Amino acid sequence: MALDSTAAAHVTTPSGQVVGIQEGHRLVFGRGPDADLLIPAGRGLSRRAGLIAAVSGGAWVANISRTHALYTESEGNRTRLPRMEAGGEPLGGWFVRAGSTLVGSRAMLDDRQLLRVAVASPFEGLADLGWNAPSVRPDGDPTLLPLYLDPKTKLFLVALMWCKPWLIDPARTTPLPRTPEIARAALEVTGAFYELERFDSDPAFRDRLAARVGEHLKVLRRKITERGLVRSDIRLSDEVVVEVLIEHTVITSADLARLDDPAWCSRQEDLWWTRRP
Repeated sequence: MALDSTAAAHVTTPSGQVVGIQEGHRLVFGRGPDADLLIPAGRGLSRRAGLIAAVSGGAWVANISRTHALYTESEGNRTRLPRMEAGGEPLGGWFVRAGSTLVGSRAMLDDRQLLRVAVASPFEGLADLGWNAPSVRPDGDPTLLPLYLDPKTKLFLVALMWCKPWLIDPARTTPLPRTPEIARAALEVTGAFYELERFDSDPAFRDRLAARVGEHLKVLRRKITERGLVRSDIRLSDEVVVEVLIEHTVITSADLARLDDPAWCSRQEDLWWTRRP
């Protein structure tokens, strides 16, 4: 089995396939065709079952299914991961700092057809670890409060447009867009050219659309606060929020490719212009 030495985490499927995940990237697994990693587990697994993200210092696993439970198993200890809430992201997850953990639905557990998520420590290789080290945070707490945004939501598009300048400019010297600029970017991404003309010429329309975007920005701030991703004494300025979204890999540079994906842009167009806000 050849491992990608540049990957921050590795996922091994029940069939023995090994997939590397680079730091700052994430992988969705499930039985549906839109999953990044297809798992032939039948109806005992959701079409989009779980998410594995490689972050600085390890990897975290979250349950993004609305219908099926997802579990991690390490050293005989089994943990049920919270399901996605109505807002579109999980309330908690399992953090792997070093070593490995097994992941799967109840059906996968019963059949022992599990995914293995492995992370190497800064001082050891995966082979040396044997993939058997405990999966814990440095403070000993095995849980993590991550923030996941479903790419198939308007909230994700708003967050992506907000973060885009700093994803392109790692030095983070480029000014971040304000609410009207994010609103206009949403029109451009969704190909709403008629609305673009109206946005530029109709102040009332521009204000209504900017207000919709402003509500999404409030939601992002609230969720960051609820997850405890910043200290309570830190003011959630635009710069702080965008830094949190990028540093916690909620939005990554890989997401910029979605802007050139006709299927994703079409999905966003449906969300923004064919449904009620």
